[in-house]
Amino acid sequence: MPLLARSVQTPLHIEVRRGAVADLGKILADGRISSGGDVAVVVGPGLGEQIVELLRPSLTSAEIFVTGGGTLDAALELAGKLRARHFDAVVGIGGGKTVDTAKYAASRWGLPMVSVATSLANDGIASPVASLINDGIKGSYGVHIPFGVVVDLDFVDNGPDRVNRAGIGDVVSNISALADWELAREVRGEQVDGLAASLSRMGAEAILSMPGDMTDDAFVTTLAESLISSGLAMAVAGTSIPCSGGCHEIMHATDSLYPETASHGELAGLGALFCTFLRGDERRFKQMSDCLARHQLPRTPSDVGLDADQFVRIVEFAPRTRPDRYTILEHLAMTPDEVRRKLAEYDDAVAAH
Repeated sequence: MPLLARSVQTPLHIEVRRGAVADLGKILADGRISSGGDVAVVVGPGLGEQIVELLRPSLTSAEIFVTGGGTLDAALELAGKLRARHFDAVVGIGGGKTVDTAKYAASRWGLPMVSVATSLANDGIASPVASLINDGIKGSYGVHIPFGVVVDLDFVDNGPDRVNRAGIGDVVSNISALADWELAREVRGEQVDGLAASLSRMGAEAILSMPGDMTDDAFVTTLAESLISSGLAMAVAGTSIPCSGGCHEIMHATDSLYPETASHGELAGLGALFCTFLRGDERRFKQMSDCLARHQLPRTPSDVGLDADQFVRIVEFAPRTRPDRYTILEHLAMTPDEVRRKLAEYDDAVAAH
């Protein structure tokens, strides 16, 4: 009998609205994740106290854990603490570092995890991947996809504008990642998952064409849903490939060689624009460049404080960050001199837009 359908892991509950954190107890009960609120709530040091005060009325049985987050050691330390008692679920509330720490710790013991995003910096809020630093190098670790994804627009509103705008760069980079996936199919015969590609592309196209900015609820909601869609694309594909190509190789290389240069989403958007230029796709290049400029996101290395020598080194190092990937960077296999020449042409092209 032919296989007529497939099962795909997705969150049981997705909610994007204002006031979601205060209603978390009801959300967990309605989603049949925890009827009594016996959950481990993981928060970061920044918004921790404010979040705890909002949660107390609806989650009286919850235990609060504060984590610096962002490192494998922090995730393992949290996992050790979770063994102390039974929890229905782990709820990670905060930005990407806090959520990824909670995702990894929950997966260690097979606990359901609910992602509550207070910023829209990247697509990790709904992905089956935790990005954590180990020995100074950021790596991607496979985890169970969150059972629930909640975005509280009140907290997004109050968060740093630059942090939230970075999510735009991460979503837009899907266009470049999908072009790399198509290239890998043409050159190496790799299989492209049509459903994963569609989920990845829909969010990116929505953000590229949608008017408005981070002051507009409709735009912010679309951005949140686009980031969630990216996470689902990765879950469907069983890999980050639908949302991570040469753009993210450049991002990871920058993180490795020049830490703290810029955020994940800012570098992904910049990397995507550069890779799109390398492909010679003028229509997409103009569309992406206009979008990044409109939302005040970096488009050139100098925008994030990198000089030409540093960026040449980043592009040369980038393929080593994902040895299994085949992207435009591996395809062109440029020498440092070729990268330098392309970078000069790229800077001119950006300036012309």
